[in-house]
Amino acid sequence: MRVIAGTMKGRQLKAVPGKSTRPTTDKVKEAVFQSIGPFFQTGMCLDLFAGSGSLGIEAISRGMEKTIFVDKHPKAIHTIYQNLKSLKIEHKAEVFRTDAFRALHAAAKRELQFDLIVFDPPYGKVNYNKFLEEIEELHLLNINGMVYCEHDMSEVMPDNLSSLTIVKQENYGGTIGVTIYQK
Repeated sequence: MRVIAGTMKGRQLKAVPGKSTRPTTDKVKEAVFQSIGPFFQTGMCLDLFAGSGSLGIEAISRGMEKTIFVDKHPKAIHTIYQNLKSLKIEHKAEVFRTDAFRALHAAAKRELQFDLIVFDPPYGKVNYNKFLEEIEELHLLNINGMVYCEHDMSEVMPDNLSSLTIVKQENYGGTIGVTIYQK
């Protein structure tokens, strides 16, 4: 696993030990960031179900000022800290060990708004519609902000949201689906 592009291009990232996470492949990461970026001038990113932090780190490498990483698993949090330290970008990150839904409410309480929300939960374990509606209701996206959702292809992604529109929906390698929404 590595950083695909930007200031940290080619740098290696550690994966979360064990089989509890499913890292986004370099191929998928490259294709997705080419369509949503490919580079950013500034901005804030929220990486929910962050795992190793590779998607949020990719956003920083491509120009995001800051990423907030959220995961509830101790091994994932430890791996994120290791990756941030090895890349010397701790100052561009906040890391929280908490439930993703709680993190949305904490961000709203801080009146944070994001340019990119990366959402890569364990397949079949969350209600995408509920999370997307909560993102809308809590006003967590800036105008033109995007939500990246990685999901199993069998998952039916909502398309009837009030302020989010699907701008891209792709199948990557049979079972991996990516849906990108924009405000």
